[in-house]
Amino acid sequence: MFGQAIRLAKEGKPVIDRRLREIWNDLQVKKPHMPQFLSELRLKGLRGIHDLRVTFEYPVSVIAGGNGSGKSTVLFAAACAYRVPGAGIKDFVPSTLFPDYRPKFGPYKDEMPRTELAFDYSTPDGKLAMQWRRRKSGWTRSFLGRRGVGQPERPVYLRTLGNLSNPSEVRRVLRMSHMKAAPEESPLTPLQVDFAQSVLPSFRYSKVVALSGGGGKAANRRNLLFAAQAGGAAYSELHMAAGERALLRLSQEIAHLKGALVLIDEIEAGLHPWAQELLMLNLQDLALRKDLQIIVTTHSPVVLDSVHSQGRIFLERGSTGRVTMSAPYRDIVQTALYGRSGETLRLLCEDDAAEGVVRGVVDRLAPELGLKGESVRVGRDTGAEEFPGHVSAFAKFGMVRSFVFVLDGDKRESDVKSRIEARAGVDVPVLFLPGNDAPEVWIWACLRTADSEIAAALGLAEADLAARMSQLDSIYHFASGRQSEIAKRKIRWLSEDIDRTPSDVCRIVARIESGRAESAIQPLVRALERILIQWRRIEGAG
Repeated sequence: MFGQAIRLAKEGKPVIDRRLREIWNDLQVKKPHMPQFLSELRLKGLRGIHDLRVTFEYPVSVIAGGNGSGKSTVLFAAACAYRVPGAGIKDFVPSTLFPDYRPKFGPYKDEMPRTELAFDYSTPDGKLAMQWRRRKSGWTRSFLGRRGVGQPERPVYLRTLGNLSNPSEVRRVLRMSHMKAAPEESPLTPLQVDFAQSVLPSFRYSKVVALSGGGGKAANRRNLLFAAQAGGAAYSELHMAAGERALLRLSQEIAHLKGALVLIDEIEAGLHPWAQELLMLNLQDLALRKDLQIIVTTHSPVVLDSVHSQGRIFLERGSTGRVTMSAPYRDIVQTALYGRSGETLRLLCEDDAAEGVVRGVVDRLAPELGLKGESVRVGRDTGAEEFPGHVSAFAKFGMVRSFVFVLDGDKRESDVKSRIEARAGVDVPVLFLPGNDAPEVWIWACLRTADSEIAAALGLAEADLAARMSQLDSIYHFASGRQSEIAKRKIRWLSEDIDRTPSDVCRIVARIESGRAESAIQPLVRALERILIQWRRIEGAG
């Protein structure tokens, strides 16, 4: 593993991205076969959360959202899902993780609303549901009427990656220097050290040990990490940087776990973006090898980018105080809300085909206008109906002026454009793709000409493209359904036949059509050209 980390450090991000994709595919295949899986969590009446349902679709989940959106609340609630082997009776229960301040005297106390935590699981014994309820008498468990079942058992790890900065924690560790006997020494295993060095490849540890002592009971014992570098430096965690200490602690505590639920709050704390990416790579690799389900919270776009889109969970507290789980943002929506590329103009489309068309136009305009590749980013989302909601979020964070919204041609007569403009509060560009239907209809009409330029760009002879088009037209001649759906099917089959994606085909056609003065795409080209020139002048992006 350590050798792999050095190779990743030398070869850089492309290698990491390729390795991440490989692990994502393996984890997707593995998920249905995991013996234990927490699939859903529901919260009512807890820390201002009225009714929130969170689903976990992927073995490694990242919870993101603004301050006060409930990320840590969800994480701590998940820690109450299982009975943990070897844990104390009060360690992983709501009364400990969500305590109330209710003194006998004084006017200040926590109110006790009716609170529920509900869980859906996959277990070796099949599907199971459990519910914690808080009443005046305290917390109770319910299995929703099922008899003869109990809370499923599973190792659980819960941690905040913080600094060794709490004064009482520091004093407790310092007392170890006054012990009358030498502390007990427990070297970290090679697997534990490898995990830490895989995230910090510039560190070369010759030895890492955990020193402990100061009491018979585990709760009273003090412990301290001590590291020796291959170059001769030796130091305790009192002299470690926050990130180094956090990773050594983490590797010490989770590298040996198997089948566990791992919960980590603010996983990026103290870590450089490069280390964040390596940490997420190694955590997912560990999840794959050790049957772990990992849930972390973050404010970091690097951490979000490092997990599969199915593992991204976004919480939002609205103006009424209600917390909801948003559909996973994709591409430019996600990165805009989480702080990437502040000087980037973002073109937001509805789907893959629309993204391909817009990318084709940008391919034509960028060289002509001298734009840098990073200054314009094209992305897609789940459909036009989601756009007004995104606009509200962008406006709240002052980012709406960096967006251009591109709607399919069939939205010309809808109210989506007016709703976008109303929620933006400022003038925002809303453009339309050519035609009055889905973009695939216009693309197919362009392909039907089967001219030599388009055919050559697709890697075909003109006659070959014409023959393939005619065959697909014949197959779908009597097909029922909307014209847009039929066009999508035709383009999908043509794309597969020539070993391309539908988005690639749309991009190639749009790029060529953008250079033709008579093409129906010219209104979009001219509007986008004006926007790009203005953006370059205002932001200095060119």
